[in-house]
Formats: sequence, structure tokens, C-alpha cells
Amino acid sequence: MELLVAFGTDDGKNLNTDHVGMAKYFYVYKFSSDKEELVEKRKNVEFKGDESIKHGDPAKARATSSVLKGVDVIVGRKFGPNLPRILKKFVCVVARTDTIDSAIKIVRSNIERILEEKNKGENRKHLVLKP
Repeated sequence: MELLVAFGTDDGKNLNTDHVGMAKYFYVYKFSSDKEELVEKRKNVEFKGDESIKHGDPAKARATSSVLKGVDVIVGRKFGPNLPRILKKFVCVVARTDTIDSAIKIVRSNIERILEEKNKGENRKHLVLKP
């Protein structure tokens, strides 16, 4: 088993407080059977669009998805109106915690549920997980 899991963050330590797609960075961890390791820090694209474009715009979902190419799971405190579009490509996990370290533990202890959702393909649902 190997999963690439992206955590939305503004500071590299805490999950960002806005919708995960608004994070400044994504810290990508590789989860294997016995460990997890940080493999990459990706800068999120700054959405270059009309200031009147609202959350939920399909172009915003495409821009964020392009940054997360190759990732299996996205973890954040909350997701916005683009969640249905994002679910088609990723397992989306709402982590009821503040730090990336705590979110890693949540993912590790729920890895079977996450894999189950991943295997559902475009019919997957988001998961809300607590410590």
C-alpha cells in the first residue's frame, strides 16, 4: 500500500484555516505500510482570475487539481463548494484538528476507510475524521 497525501497549509506546521484549495502550500507525504514521509512541498497556484469569481468556480478547481497531480488524498480543515468536482479525482478528508502532525495520525489510524473511498472512483464521498 502506498498513498500520496497532500495537507493544505500556510505555514508548514498547521492546516490552513480557509478552504483547503486556498492554502498557500501543499505538503505531500508518502504513506506506506509502516511509515509516512514528507516527499514534496508544492506551492499552490494563485488563481489569476477576475476578482468577482467566487468560491466554487470550476476554473479554481482545475487550477488546484493541477498542483495536486499524482496525489491520492487531500486533507484540510474544510472544503468549499468545489468539493463535488475535487472528489472525482481525490479522496477528500476533513480533519478535525489543527496541526499537520495530528492530521497525519488521523490519516494513519483511518487508512483502511480512506483506501475504501479511493477504490470507489468517482462515486467516492468525503470523510470527516477526528483524532
